[in-house]
Amino acid sequence: MNIKKNKKAKPFIKWAGGKTQLIEEIDKMIPQKLTSCNFTYIEPFIGGGAVLFYMLNQYPHIEKAIINDINKDVINAYKVLKFNVNSLVEYLKEWEKEYHQLKERKEYYYQKRELYNLRKSDNVTQAALFIFLNKTCFNGLYRVNKKNEFNVPIGNYKKPVVCNEENFLLVHELLQKVEILNGDFENTLPWANTNTLFYFDPPYKPINKTSNFNAYSQHSFNDREQKRLANFCDTLNALGHKWILSNSDVKNIKEENNFFDDLFEKYNINRVLAKRNINSNAKKRGYIKELLISNY
Repeated sequence: MNIKKNKKAKPFIKWAGGKTQLIEEIDKMIPQKLTSCNFTYIEPFIGGGAVLFYMLNQYPHIEKAIINDINKDVINAYKVLKFNVNSLVEYLKEWEKEYHQLKERKEYYYQKRELYNLRKSDNVTQAALFIFLNKTCFNGLYRVNKKNEFNVPIGNYKKPVVCNEENFLLVHELLQKVEILNGDFENTLPWANTNTLFYFDPPYKPINKTSNFNAYSQHSFNDREQKRLANFCDTLNALGHKWILSNSDVKNIKEENNFFDDLFEKYNINRVLAKRNINSNAKKRGYIKELLISNY
């Protein structure tokens, strides 16, 4: 299939807390001196990849990009898009056609969810199931229980686009210069060189009991993990690497809560507005402050 030259790759999955709307604010923080020559870009919590695709589209001097996530299913999807995109497209085209023809879709959706949770399929089928469920589940939410079982119910989309072949092929092209890792965020350090930019988008610290949407894997990212990440940022700073980190602003609920202000007190903390739509209460959906922190 022919791809128009002016088309640019965009995230291939929906992702809670995606950074598409914060791209402009993040871009303002990109150090011009670093990006004016060849550099390495590292994203240890890749998720939906909005910032990755923007960086690869916008900055031709990225010599190498390294992405990582603890979530094996997310990483498998990236790897399949890089190495087996045509096979992936074949599955999703067929499933999209079958899904659109059905009047009653629940049985079809839950069969796919059950097959996905068995995790016995080959990598391509598993990636196709992951994307299919992401496009047809409620709100595009990815959530698993402690057994690592995807448990989001069916969505109510009339004609969801399950197979955006053009974008899959664009993503495939960009991923050719990307090294894909699956593990702890600290494992990305050996990939850094003298001209490296890290962007961290960890599971956000919940600002209240009803905003905990960070169950992206069976591994909990609690306050201890947030502090370990801050220590890792200290290590990068000591080594001379530049980094940007995003997170929730707990001051939205309690102004006196200095969790992140204390954790990153020696760095630059910016508060920016972001619109968040994933909330069970529609009245609570809207703009909220988030943090963008950097060491320069």
